[in-house]
Amino acid sequence: MDRRPMFLAALLAVSIVVTTLAVPTLVSARPAYEIPVTNVDNGATLDAVDGERWDQAPSAGVSLSSSGAAVPGGDNSTIDEVRVASARTDERLYIRLSWDDPTRDTSADNVRQFADAVAIQVPVNESARPPIAMGSTDNQVNVWYWSGLNDSQELLAGGPGTTTTLDDRNLESDATYRDGRWQVVLSRPLDGAGDNRTSFSAEQDVDAAVAVWNGSDMERSGAKATSEWHYLALGPGPQGPPYEMILWLVAGLGIVFTTLVTIEGVRRTRGE
Repeated sequence: MDRRPMFLAALLAVSIVVTTLAVPTLVSARPAYEIPVTNVDNGATLDAVDGERWDQAPSAGVSLSSSGAAVPGGDNSTIDEVRVASARTDERLYIRLSWDDPTRDTSADNVRQFADAVAIQVPVNESARPPIAMGSTDNQVNVWYWSGLNDSQELLAGGPGTTTTLDDRNLESDATYRDGRWQVVLSRPLDGAGDNRTSFSAEQDVDAAVAVWNGSDMERSGAKATSEWHYLALGPGPQGPPYEMILWLVAGLGIVFTTLVTIEGVRRTRGE
């Protein structure tokens, strides 16, 4: 009996198993719309954009497009991607956002000057996804907002034009502009500590969306670049490389099974 087909099938099976184990460690692909969250023992250096612990935190590229709002410039935003990384301790959530911007706009001294800015919004009720445009009256959002005026605020919104500033200042920020790129860190206690504030836990992922304003392009208010809903991967999964590995393994087994069936069919056709 010609053993070559069986040898080739075995070689293919071994190759698929090796690929299944090796490829997920070589690529950085993640489930679509995931923003990875790194768990750390303490937040030392995470409150600074250049903190050493950020070197160990993977980031995700979040695509942006014009908001399309019915305001001047609503269809002409200029920032098309922001990179987002996140880390958490037992007490606090940190989010670092960075994006290319050839101009550093930090002034609003006259009516035609606007500062660069960034914001990330999360649902007040983390178990329900609100409308992407600043939530709704019965499904509100918290907004963590930073502007080049060196100002950061935690906001509450229940739809376009309803933004209000929350009273206390639990939100902290740090920012730098270097080599044509902004980096901004925002952080807040996990516990919302009151009504109308999102509480974060290790039990559940939380939806998140990002907006960026380019001041030199006169972007302000509804004229901005926005993302679709993504999610902060706070929960236990499935997510990340283990999830990818399962998919690779299932696909590999399918290929092996198909190959073996094909070989057996050829053998029977030949009367072997």
